Amino acid sequence: MNPDSIDNMPASSGWRLAGCLLALLLAVFVYFYGLDGQHIPKNGDEYPYSHITRLTAKSGKLLPLQSNLDHMRNTKPPLLFWQGIVSTKWGSAWTLWNLRYPSVIYTLLTAFLVMLLARKMSGSIESGAIAALSFLAFFSTYRYGRPFLTDPALVFWLFLPFFTLLYRRKTSFDSRFFIPLLLGCQVGIGLLYKSFALAVPVCFALSWWYLHHRDYRLQTFLTRDSWKVVGSCLLALLIFGLWFLLDPDPKGVWQEFVIGENAGKFDPQGGSYLGKLLWGTSSIWRLALDFLSNAGLLIFPVTALFFIAVRDHRELGSDQRLLWIWVITLFIVFSLPSQRDGRYLMAAMPALAILLAIAWQKISRSWFVASLAVSIILIAVGGYLSIRLQQQLAGPSLYPWHFWLLLAVTAILVIAGLIVPAATRHLTVIVTLLVLFQFAAVLHPLDGPLGNYPAAALKEAKGREVWVPCNFRAVEEGHRFVIPDADVHGYRSSLNLNTPQLAERYPLFARMMPITDSSNEAGQLAGCSGCRVVGSRLDLRSRHNGKELQEMFFGGKLFQLLFVRETLIESTAAPKNAAQLWVADECR
Repeated sequence: MNPDSIDNMPASSGWRLAGCLLALLLAVFVYFYGLDGQHIPKNGDEYPYSHITRLTAKSGKLLPLQSNLDHMRNTKPPLLFWQGIVSTKWGSAWTLWNLRYPSVIYTLLTAFLVMLLARKMSGSIESGAIAALSFLAFFSTYRYGRPFLTDPALVFWLFLPFFTLLYRRKTSFDSRFFIPLLLGCQVGIGLLYKSFALAVPVCFALSWWYLHHRDYRLQTFLTRDSWKVVGSCLLALLIFGLWFLLDPDPKGVWQEFVIGENAGKFDPQGGSYLGKLLWGTSSIWRLALDFLSNAGLLIFPVTALFFIAVRDHRELGSDQRLLWIWVITLFIVFSLPSQRDGRYLMAAMPALAILLAIAWQKISRSWFVASLAVSIILIAVGGYLSIRLQQQLAGPSLYPWHFWLLLAVTAILVIAGLIVPAATRHLTVIVTLLVLFQFAAVLHPLDGPLGNYPAAALKEAKGREVWVPCNFRAVEEGHRFVIPDADVHGYRSSLNLNTPQLAERYPLFARMMPITDSSNEAGQLAGCSGCRVVGSRLDLRSRHNGKELQEMFFGGKLFQLLFVRETLIESTAAPKNAAQLWVADECR
């Protein structure tokens, strides 16, 4: 029997649908698990966004936005910050969970749209479930679809107009008023999360879709549809323009957001535009590869999807062509700025998930086997880090029995996928979700007592200025969740100050030390008179340089360079007015 024909076996369809439902429930659990942790995959923008949200909530007004960061007040439109203000009850419930859970809801809503549209296009409930699972299994979705970032809402609101058109295709395309009005409102909300500039790819793609719907009869498009696109886009821009109308400082919005944040994207920053377009880490070739890297462990099936689309382009259905038009449009438009980033292509991932599900059985099993093979490495790395961390910290077991069961079950499913051809495809997406779950579970001990200062240390820090290392703008915002009652300042790690130098500046400060450091046990620090260890916690290092990355992956120092011990130190030698004396040290 051909394993590719299993979808046509009605006797087992009930079991497969039950399995899809369980897999979807697993995906929901994975996305909420560890959501309040300090170490979930994220982007550094979460720190300045939470900073702006906190200060704006503290001001008691929705506008103007507030910030203590240099040139970073109107860095984004206000809708994300208003979302955070509402979810944290104007800052009175200031937790990472409250900031982030709306992001997960947005991501799950997008997955629901993906499932509905894939089912509509394929006629198969199972294909709809596969599309939703694939979207949630993409690493870019997991990384950017859970933190307090613009991406979750943006992906939803930019995909929603195309879902609206495609789900009821003939009725939607022929609508003369209601659908164009609805599209304009949907796009306008999306612009208020990110930028007016996103009207360009959306309006370009909408025009292309309407033109495709008219079989590329230009005159018919111009007379019957062009005004719909123009009306929708103008309405979207008018909705975005409410920011200028409502903000008491529209000049600041223009200078900081329009000129600084958007026009600055075309600045080649010292090099030539053409050179940056064709070479380097911000070239169009790198941007094209980001379509694949965004897929994470599903990189191999997604790569095959692109090959199949090129090979069988004449056989693609009209609906599939429309989704590819959206993908191509995003690539073309985001190739134009000098700053090119795979994160900008996230809006294409729902479409790619649907296309992947439709081509599921056309993709050779070997591509899925490759994903399973890579997952074995990741499972082994997770197990290795867990064992090393347990060995380094003598005492009670850091990981419960069900953690090791998770690793064992994931490994068993990998083996099953490798040796049972009929199960390979479906198990690949399940294993991918379990690997994401495993990643969070490995770091879970750092979200407990090990990753937090003891109660006595928090009591000493209450109401005091605490200086913490900062290697990215506003990173100290993360410490406001670790030391919630302190007045936290960030000193730049690039100063490379040793402990005695820090002790001369700051009365109470934190410093990163090797995980093997045991100064907290002695309460004193060698070579630092007047220093007293208040407490310590385990943490992860971030933003490693090239040399450190080489040592991590090729020099056997993965554990040593990944985990660190952050020690909170009190100094009697520092001046009391450190915030005024060392303001230049701050990450601003």
